[in-house]
Amino acid sequence: MILVPRFLRPAPHIARLREAEIGITYPKLRWQILESTFIGYATFYLVRNNLPVVSKEMGQALSYSKDQIGNMLAVMVAVYGLGRFLMGSLSDRSNPRYFMPLGLLLTAGCNFAFAAASSYHAHLALWAMNGLAQSMGWAPCGRSLSHWYSARERGTVFGFWNLAQNAGGGMIGVIAAYSAALLGWRSAFYVPGVLATICAIYLMLRLRDTPQSEGLPSIEEYRKDYSGGSSDARERELGTRELLIDTILKNRALWLVAGANFFVYIARYAMVDWGPTFLKEVKHASLGEGGIGTATLEFSAMLSTVLAGWLSDKIGGRRGMICVVCMIPAFLAFVGILYSPNDELWLDLALFGVIGFFVYPAQMLLGVLALDVTSKKAVGTANGLLSVLGSLGRVAESKGIGTLAQHYGWRVALYGILISVLVGVGLMSFMWNMTSRRAEAGPSGTSP
Repeated sequence: MILVPRFLRPAPHIARLREAEIGITYPKLRWQILESTFIGYATFYLVRNNLPVVSKEMGQALSYSKDQIGNMLAVMVAVYGLGRFLMGSLSDRSNPRYFMPLGLLLTAGCNFAFAAASSYHAHLALWAMNGLAQSMGWAPCGRSLSHWYSARERGTVFGFWNLAQNAGGGMIGVIAAYSAALLGWRSAFYVPGVLATICAIYLMLRLRDTPQSEGLPSIEEYRKDYSGGSSDARERELGTRELLIDTILKNRALWLVAGANFFVYIARYAMVDWGPTFLKEVKHASLGEGGIGTATLEFSAMLSTVLAGWLSDKIGGRRGMICVVCMIPAFLAFVGILYSPNDELWLDLALFGVIGFFVYPAQMLLGVLALDVTSKKAVGTANGLLSVLGSLGRVAESKGIGTLAQHYGWRVALYGILISVLVGVGLMSFMWNMTSRRAEAGPSGTSP
């Protein structure tokens, strides 16, 4: 069994409420779970994506090179990816009401310490620690949504919920840029840290564990949706071997999704991590305009992510098909950035919007597909595996682009991104006919 501290253990099931109370309470708590996980996960992005916004100003103040900034970005996502797997396993056996706020408090503390430090090695260590704290964000959300929303709702619900990362990622582009412009680069870490602390308190008041811990039936019984297996099977806690070996590591479909996620992460984070610096150095953007580039990238995905999730439910869960269709215009947008004139900033911002509009739905649907092909009791661990490969992609992106831009120029760095997108499309093409059948019938999961 996976050891879980006593204060984090799942809330026990309690006696069921009367039918009249169930009819009133269930819709209220479903919305409450969606609302609180949305706000909480958006807040995680405020204390994660602030460094790229002020990396140039911080580097100038402390004489850091692009390689050193790239090292900070790379070590954070490397630890984050490993942490997502470890913390995902822990989260599958934890109460999200306390697990998620704890992660927010820890990441806020890392931001406060990072802002106060002036040493490269201290910054490297603190941003690595921030990656571990950040890994406590997604898994409790995935656990909560999987227990409160059925399989047939998953594409639509996750499509909407996934807007949290766009909301948080977009807001921090503005918050960090203007905080730094008014108060100095250190405020880009202090201000988000305060907001994260406030949100942690809010989550402890609003989050709940499973429906059964509130006296309610399982979501399958409530929605009469047993498409993923029987309710009893889905509610049984998994042992360590069954969780890690049978349900995750032997799941071929899950490994294919995770491999594609490696390359989608490169496409997604290339302009998140390096976009502001690229716009400032090549396109002559100001600090504020660089932050607007980040906001454009994030906010442009809000409609498309919801639409892609809804559409994937309507076509029987063929999420891989939509992923392929989305990545082709994203590739063309990167080509456009490569060849756009340096004095036409509006065009680059528009292309940032195109990238966000198409890449984020693909990344979201890969995450939903990972849930589709595994057990409801293993969503944190499954997404952890997905994140390990994705974070390795972001390590390759953050370190690779920094090195290529430093030594060979931004044009070569952009060619590297284009090659990665093409490889990702090739892998996702093997998922064209993969459906959203759940893997409850057998531990090996769904074959593509």
